[in-house]
Amino acid sequence: MKMIGLKQIRKQKSYSQQKVAMDLNISREALSYYENGQRSPNLEMLVSMSDYFHVSIDYLIKGKDFQK
Repeated sequence: MKMIGLKQIRKQKSYSQQKVAMDLNISREALSYYENGQRSPNLEMLVSMSDYFHVSIDYLIKGKDFQK
């Protein structure tokens, strides 16, 4: 699954893939795979990314927050 919001928020904050990967203790390639839908992060990594960017997991995946 392509994580639309992950790429959006990273670019919005002007963070490089390398910076985010280093801060999250993953490889730059893994982050790229997450952004492009070639690999899916586990739940623990989703929570870490959500905390890192201060956005919801819904936002990371869909590019928008959950709406009822």
